Amino acid sequence: MNTPIELNGMGGERMVYIRPVDVAELPAELREQALGRDRIYAVHAPDGARLALVHNRRLAFELARQNDFAPVGVH
Repeated sequence: MNTPIELNGMGGERMVYIRPVDVAELPAELREQALGRDRIYAVHAPDGARLALVHNRRLAFELARQNDFAPVGVH
């Protein structure tokens, strides 16, 4: 079943995207703050702007929900 839906009209929810980020791809000052982790998680706005970096996936989803966003995982 392929039914197109308009994601922007879903009950007025503000959507953000959660995706893993390899620490090696980050600038040096951010790599230092990763505290030895190889991967952290980013919270992104629908336009791709990075809103936050956090240590784990669970925290990324909690942060989004606490700020009235609807988080969606992205691989």
